[in-house]
Amino acid sequence: MLRIGLFLLTNLAVMLLVGIIFNLLGIQGILDANGVGLNLPGLLTMCAIFGIGGALISLLMSKTIARMSTRTQVIQQPQTADERWLVETVRDLSKKAGIGMPDVGIFPMPQANAFATGWNRNSALVAVSEGLLQRFNRDEARAVIGHEIGHVANGDMVTLALIQGVVNTFVMFFARIVGFFVDRVLLRNEQGLGIGYYITSIIMDMVFGVFAMMIVAWFSRRREYRADAAGAHLASREGMIAALARIKAESEAGREEPLPSNMKAFGIYGNSMAAMLASHPPLEDRILALKSSIH
Repeated sequence: MLRIGLFLLTNLAVMLLVGIIFNLLGIQGILDANGVGLNLPGLLTMCAIFGIGGALISLLMSKTIARMSTRTQVIQQPQTADERWLVETVRDLSKKAGIGMPDVGIFPMPQANAFATGWNRNSALVAVSEGLLQRFNRDEARAVIGHEIGHVANGDMVTLALIQGVVNTFVMFFARIVGFFVDRVLLRNEQGLGIGYYITSIIMDMVFGVFAMMIVAWFSRRREYRADAAGAHLASREGMIAALARIKAESEAGREEPLPSNMKAFGIYGNSMAAMLASHPPLEDRILALKSSIH
């Protein structure tokens, strides 16, 4: 779950950079030569190229940035019993899920957490925190790993990248329409593009970007239930329920330490973000969903 937050932050950074470049270049092929109006089909096409391109760049960078942000050490040769168990568990669950063997890593965080990321299901990274290995029993840890492998097997990163690419497109499109309106109608600039266009469109990139994150977060919440179900199937339902219950208990006890702000939505645990921006459903809802699926 660390996966989603990092992807969103990377995508936002890429989009802000692309928006600035977009404005500096002027994209004269998009605006008509006389500055009378906007070539809307051309603008939409250009925004799609930049918007979807930015999301794909975020996806391709996801493994590298996740590894660097969490200081994950990829296991090349297992040195301890925990490392051997972790590698063998990932190998076993990946085979069961029908995906290629991911890279396996451990990151130095005291809270129980885990993430999986990567641009395709056969080239992923699965990592767990030191805290999870230290405090969770094997059944609980195995279920958490199954949850993360479920994300990989379900193609969640690719799905979210495509969704993000679409919303990016419309963020850029409508931001520039608003910028053009402010520049021409409110500021009455009649020659080319004025400063009002550039400032307004950049600001609206950020404002509309927040609404775009809400859309992506909504899809992310839906995917979490599927990943929980995958963890229950690949490992055990009892282990998945127990793992979520332990995470909930540690959170309520104040043991859970916050992840870096750019990683929160990637974590296994539920977050405290406002409901519309939360990338995960409440832990109690996830536990209830697993219990209610028992036949």
